[in-house]
Amino acid sequence: MADNGKSQQTVIKKYANRRLYHTGTSTYVTLEDLSTMVQNGEDFLVYDARSGDDITRSVLTQIIFEQENKAGEDNLLPVAFLRQLIRFYGDSMRTMVPSFLEFSMANFARDQDGLREKMNQSFAPKVFQSAMEEQVRANMSFFGDAMKMFTTFGTGPLSGMKTSASAPTPSHPATPVPAPDSDLDELKRQMAEMRNRLEDLAKK
Repeated sequence: MADNGKSQQTVIKKYANRRLYHTGTSTYVTLEDLSTMVQNGEDFLVYDARSGDDITRSVLTQIIFEQENKAGEDNLLPVAFLRQLIRFYGDSMRTMVPSFLEFSMANFARDQDGLREKMNQSFAPKVFQSAMEEQVRANMSFFGDAMKMFTTFGTGPLSGMKTSASAPTPSHPATPVPAPDSDLDELKRQMAEMRNRLEDLAKK
């Protein structure tokens, strides 16, 4: 089934002359055309015509770059956000950023009708800003709970921080250390629980 889904995606080929070729319509398209396709919900993949490499990410980033270069209300990315995003490159928390951004954008897209209605009902920018801040806080709270689940794993990388050299030695005999397989099974179980929780919250 997954293969069928991929086969339905539009394929765009980028040639050495930087021209983009739409294989579905057998026509050349522009970045503006691809931007319109995204806004219309049409999924596509972009491949380098010579090497065959998937360059979808770089092309989408280029579309954003072109949009952000336009003056006026078309700008979406605040300077502070861009600076913070750059700081995350190379940071130890970098791997968590894509999941958080994807989750936040998915929630915002899901709730945009309600947010738009609040904006239309009131001309006061502060009212709409409060609704936005409430949405961000909800996302941060959920993501924080997800992160706490990682730190509570008995076999996780932070588990060693729970004990110290100054901890008192128990008077009773030490209990047998669980086998590695048991720890791995427990880790898998907790990961499955977190994945199910993510899916449940995304459906709300």
